[in-house]
Amino acid sequence: MPKDQFNDSLRVGGNFIQFLYEDHRRFITDKNQLKDIYNREFRESNWGAGDIHPNFSSVLYALKQSGKAQIHSGKVSFTAEDEAYQDQRRFSHQQRRQQQVSHAVPPVQHRGPGTASDLIAVAQMKKKVAKNRALLFSNKHGVTVTSDPEAKEGRICLTVNEQEKVVRLYVKNSGANSIYFTKYGAKNRINCFTLRDDHGVSQGKTLKLGPEGCEIQVHFRCSQAGVYRDMLVFEFTADRQPSTVFSIVRYLEVTHCTSLGEALASTSPYQRRPIAPKASHKHKIVMGKRPESLPGMRLKTEVALKDRDYKMPYYIKQLKSSNSNSNSPQLRRAKDVLDSPLSWENYTEKLQLLLYLEEHKMGKDLNKYDMVDVSMARHNSNNNLLLLQVPGVSEKRPSVLHGDQVLVTHSGQSGDLGSQTYQGYVHHVDNEQVQLGFNKKFLQHFTEGMKFSVEFTVNRLTMRIQHRAAELASEHGLEEVLFPAGAASSDHQPQLHTLSMINSQLEKNPEQRMAVKHIVAGSSKRAPYLVFGPPGTGKTVTVVEAIKQIERAQPSCHILACAPSNSAADVLCEKIVDGREQHKVFRFYARSHSVRQIPPKLQGCCNLEKGILVVPSKEELMEYKIMVTTLLTASRLVTGGIPPGHYTHIFVDEAGQAAETECIIPLAGLLKAKTGQVVLVGDPKQLGPIISCSMARKCGMEVSLLERLMRNVHVYKKNERGTFNNRFVTKLLRNYRSHPAILEIPNKLFYDGELEPCAAEKKRNSYCSWKHLPREGFPLIFHGVVGNNDREANSPSFFNKEEVDVLLDYLKKLIHDLHQKGVTKIEPEHIGIIAPYRKQVEKIRKALKIDKDLRKENLENITIGSVEEFQGKESEVILVSTVRSNAKSIEQDQRFTLGFVNNEKRFNVAMTRAQALLIVVGNPAVLKTDPNWNQFIEYCSSKGGCWSIDSSHAQGEEEMWEALSKLTIHHGDKPETDESD
Repeated sequence: MPKDQFNDSLRVGGNFIQFLYEDHRRFITDKNQLKDIYNREFRESNWGAGDIHPNFSSVLYALKQSGKAQIHSGKVSFTAEDEAYQDQRRFSHQQRRQQQVSHAVPPVQHRGPGTASDLIAVAQMKKKVAKNRALLFSNKHGVTVTSDPEAKEGRICLTVNEQEKVVRLYVKNSGANSIYFTKYGAKNRINCFTLRDDHGVSQGKTLKLGPEGCEIQVHFRCSQAGVYRDMLVFEFTADRQPSTVFSIVRYLEVTHCTSLGEALASTSPYQRRPIAPKASHKHKIVMGKRPESLPGMRLKTEVALKDRDYKMPYYIKQLKSSNSNSNSPQLRRAKDVLDSPLSWENYTEKLQLLLYLEEHKMGKDLNKYDMVDVSMARHNSNNNLLLLQVPGVSEKRPSVLHGDQVLVTHSGQSGDLGSQTYQGYVHHVDNEQVQLGFNKKFLQHFTEGMKFSVEFTVNRLTMRIQHRAAELASEHGLEEVLFPAGAASSDHQPQLHTLSMINSQLEKNPEQRMAVKHIVAGSSKRAPYLVFGPPGTGKTVTVVEAIKQIERAQPSCHILACAPSNSAADVLCEKIVDGREQHKVFRFYARSHSVRQIPPKLQGCCNLEKGILVVPSKEELMEYKIMVTTLLTASRLVTGGIPPGHYTHIFVDEAGQAAETECIIPLAGLLKAKTGQVVLVGDPKQLGPIISCSMARKCGMEVSLLERLMRNVHVYKKNERGTFNNRFVTKLLRNYRSHPAILEIPNKLFYDGELEPCAAEKKRNSYCSWKHLPREGFPLIFHGVVGNNDREANSPSFFNKEEVDVLLDYLKKLIHDLHQKGVTKIEPEHIGIIAPYRKQVEKIRKALKIDKDLRKENLENITIGSVEEFQGKESEVILVSTVRSNAKSIEQDQRFTLGFVNNEKRFNVAMTRAQALLIVVGNPAVLKTDPNWNQFIEYCSSKGGCWSIDSSHAQGEEEMWEALSKLTIHHGDKPETDESD
């Protein structure tokens, strides 16, 4: 093996070992299992993303040759590395990942750890401590430190339910030499620990130790659930000589668990879902029974998808493998296109390659949920359907929808069903159960108790729609819309008319008025007009006003308004319908949409007929002046042959959330570039599209059309005076949602400090006098709590029961306060709870049902969900649980466990939902390693808004490790100074 290839394999192997270490699978020894983890999981993980990927045999060979792995009889064991080396490896990996982030984060002044130099300093000090770790904790020179409960390898760990507990330690000298006990103390100085002894050592007295020893009492007193830890350092001398000083250390960890915490604990130990072997499908797949077509289809197909299957090319799998030896020209071309910036010349080709990469990753993710040796049962009332239990389907793990397909193979491979693979169609999904339809032969020979292998497949419809849009964009010549490079020099000079605002509130907002005037005048044609709307600045209100003004000024107009989600489209349509004739507005739902989820206000102006959703004919659809739908459902209009140019204006609200391949669905095939006006509305600083494939992300798929235009096209950038060209883009500046204190950090980090707080004073100040604020007048609370990241059963999602405990305490106080104000029913606009993990959301909901005080409040209607579910929403009070908190060991690195929290767009959304009060619960030591979170916590601290058992008295991690690294472990050591090498 060439030297360069060997070094690359060795480096990747080291990352793979660390990947196993962090996922608690370091001690897996089966070679085939390790190979499967390497190929299926590591390459898509943060450790493997964007890296070269030598084959597993090369990696194993390099690790073996370098002494980092031993292989015997198909078993692999890895050589342990010291913790300091792991710290440095993790830091190097973090540096490399941060360099791949496209947005520069504004410089932050750190008081605590978090900068690169801080990380290196801590890693170096840890290395010193790790080098002598055994000596640090060991008894020595005849002196013993014992405890009740007993320490294991120097660690005293206990779980308590009561708020007070005494831990006793006994220091004795059983040796022949005279030993003097000079002092002891806690290095982290947490205020819930109090140390006492009967000999005055804690008061500065020196005690000559004998066999009778000295009892030390550590009094733990705390009411808050959490994990409390400290390093106890005992210092001694022989014959009172400074040169004979030595130390013994004990690590103390007390987990305070409440009755609620016990009820929320893991129901079963977490076990990664086993990966089922991939079926070979040697025989022809036997087709299943499709769900019956839904009635009410009156729209005829004119631009079909059937002839455009967009089957995945054979070389897509090879694109992600650095070991591919293929010299195929198609593969080389694909790599060149992906490495090139998106341009009009490669537009369709690159977008379709990105779609193939994403689909391939979706398939791999779905395969993780494949099942082996599972049973099915017949439906109670329909013999043509079988029931399959699919754990996790209610969490969308896997995501299975009506009309999807699954492949099943009889595990016995004998009998009437043989070894053939049968296709089943999903007819219905209910909680953890899926109803499947198979062909008659399968149903005739099926008996209860049969075992099957089940393979889930990707529903390709949404991908095919996006493939078609990428093609139609080229066919319909949308270059000047999608790449408006020369727009600024065009001769088109719009005439802005004086407009009387339909919504009188806009008269007071110059930015909103400016945006509406330019949109109505079509000033940016043929380029899209962008409305850059930071949180709470009235993006949707601006869009609605522009739509109504266009309809009033241009009688021949037809307007198509889209959004990425049904909820966003509903909000948009409800605002358009306000105070106008409903027959001019049409909310077009997909037939698969739940009728129960249609807002009452829209039921009279949508495609709901006699209790079912229908698809009107082309002629009917073209009659409506204003059409509102989702981006994907807009594809129906293309399929139905609505001619390009029929829609004079196409609006896309929340455009920053959609991938470009989604955003162009209503444009490609419906827009006439020369005459149509496109308006994109959103905020590239908030949540963008969710892309699973790391390679697709790296090649630009997670950049929305809105963000790409603002980033790359000159007319959408600020000029030398620091202002935008209002002919093409307007940035809304007035925030009508939040208290100024809540806006401060997001405004500084993401919006150049330009946002102006304009929320009504009565609303935004409604919690400034709340008695539970750490500081009156400052409606922000950062509540520090150290908990544990837990997982259970087969769910990979994290939860933190200690944070749930703290959240519920605040929730009770808030509800009590609302009741005092006369609010008897808590509505979603009063309180919202954000958590980044599905399992934490589930645990919070469970806690509301368990707690006797909250159970009677009927809180099912308040919003508890992920950051994604809160995009575009607001509440008077927002509580945020950050979840990630590694409290298992003070020696274990906490800097690389932020997970989803370490995302600036999620941070921005979470911090900007609250109107009057924001409460954030999390582990400050973990969160402060991220620059945005660090600045938020420092801001709260500087304003007196921090509340924590730990935060005000706990010593910083850097100082603690520095103190430990300078301990004299045994007499004869030279104490280190600041000038030590």
